[in-house]
Amino acid sequence: MRRRRPEKRKILKDPIYKDITVAKFVNYIMHDGKKSIAEKIFYSSLDIIKGQLKTDDPLDIFKKALNNVSPILDVK
Repeated sequence: MRRRRPEKRKILKDPIYKDITVAKFVNYIMHDGKKSIAEKIFYSSLDIIKGQLKTDDPLDIFKKALNNVSPILDVK
């Protein structure tokens, strides 16, 4: 029998963009604990977005894409 519940781990903010959603997305991309590779994939994709769309903040486009993918209705 377990004595107590394990404590929830707090997700730290992303070191470059200082955003929690970016950190969660990088954790979702991560496979077999290779976080540096997942970060490299994510940051290179944001650099591609920045270059092709010629925008200063590719994070806005990332958040807009997340809103487009997320479900509109919450079913209970």
